[in-house]
Amino acid sequence: MYGKAFAPEYQGALTTLSVNSSPTDVLAAGTEQLRAAERAGERTEAARSGLAVAEAHRRLGQVADADRAWKASYRTAREAGDGAAMAWALWSGGTLARQRGAFPLAWRLLRLAAELGGESGDIVVRGYSLAGMAETGRIQGDYEAVTTLHEQLLAEARKRGEARHTVWALEGIAQIHRNTGAYDTAYALFEEAAGIAAGAEDRRGHAWALRGLADIVSVRDGDSERALELLTEAEASCRAMKLSGALAYNHKMRGNVLYRAGRYAEARDVYTRALAEFEEMSEPRGRALSRLGLAKSLARLGRDPDETAAELDELADLLDGIGLRHARQMVERARTELGLTPARVGAEAAR
Repeated sequence: MYGKAFAPEYQGALTTLSVNSSPTDVLAAGTEQLRAAERAGERTEAARSGLAVAEAHRRLGQVADADRAWKASYRTAREAGDGAAMAWALWSGGTLARQRGAFPLAWRLLRLAAELGGESGDIVVRGYSLAGMAETGRIQGDYEAVTTLHEQLLAEARKRGEARHTVWALEGIAQIHRNTGAYDTAYALFEEAAGIAAGAEDRRGHAWALRGLADIVSVRDGDSERALELLTEAEASCRAMKLSGALAYNHKMRGNVLYRAGRYAEARDVYTRALAEFEEMSEPRGRALSRLGLAKSLARLGRDPDETAAELDELADLLDGIGLRHARQMVERARTELGLTPARVGAEAAR
């Protein structure tokens, strides 16, 4: 039903790159082709090569370079009058904005990309941009608003037999079910995504699906060893492809599994590692979630309750500022779990 996964963001002379090409390889090939296109005065080719450069930088966690690259790609595409290439550049910029936690900007750029993709007749960039909007809403916890869009995009991807997009949609819907407590449904969807990704040779999609399965196996079944095995398998793909962001989230999930198993010292060490990885790539969402896990682990290891309460207050404000509804609720659950009162409330009561 599904063919081999492909990467439509690698365009022009770079279509020979695969969905499993490492970002470092993409960056090298994209930079070489970009320079050749600029020397030849081929603006459309330069814009499309610049897109690959932007995506490689983004996946390597090189935020400033990615920001410069997608903007340069957009300007070149506009000069060439290539609406589809402009849409792809906006998609890249919107995806980067989401990665940086700049959700209003992500919505704006992705919406523009979807509109421009539709106007230019490029249904793929339109679909990817709508998917980006759906993922942005899901990450923010606005499930009611984006569940239907996820399901619509899943139906379209299935109809076209597009494996990579089908896997993405399945994983997004699965995550919504997981976060709302429907673990069995979430597991089935992650399992289907893993099967399709493996058959289509989509190692990135497969790694994310394994991460989802590990989460469910840990939280629903309490099987930490199986969960850790799944994460180890996923980590191998992340390392092979040099996927910095996916690897950091893999480590953050490993911390979650260890924490649930009561292995607090190990969880502390893994959360500390994930936090450093997120800080290196300036990823505020992952950084905040790693700090939350680390704070809980330290509390279990005897940290002063007032210090933990103060940090949870700070994280609650931070997550509110980023706009992460679901993650904000996680802070409240942590307070309840640890038997803590917000530090600011305790201070007011003492006066």
